[in-house]
Amino acid sequence: MKLDPFVRVDDVSFSASRAEILKLRGDPARTCRNDVGLNELDYESVVFRFQDGGRLEEITMQAPVVSIGNLSVPFDALASFVRTADPSAFEKAGFLITPRFGLAFDPDEPFWVTALAAHCLDAWRAL
Repeated sequence: MKLDPFVRVDDVSFSASRAEILKLRGDPARTCRNDVGLNELDYESVVFRFQDGGRLEEITMQAPVVSIGNLSVPFDALASFVRTADPSAFEKAGFLITPRFGLAFDPDEPFWVTALAAHCLDAWRAL
């Protein structure tokens, strides 16, 4: 995962629409509405989650390594990195959330990492 926090993940900007994702990636393996009311485009190795109005909320992918700028952090070291680098990090529902880097992940579930749009942080805090 190449992350520019709150801006883009790999080649996808958080300003991307559902139609743009479909054009870029084609038809997903699955679509659904998840338990928190987000609409998912599931491509198996990456999942895009949108609000009903079409705003991209989250991008979840298999990420053995997360690259932030010139720094590459292996998943096995991600939790300790986040706890050290982001004093505002918090845990909810088994996930470690870092407001500084805009990530949420379960340290016990390799290698799934979710990149968050900035407006999602309050929803994670409210869980």
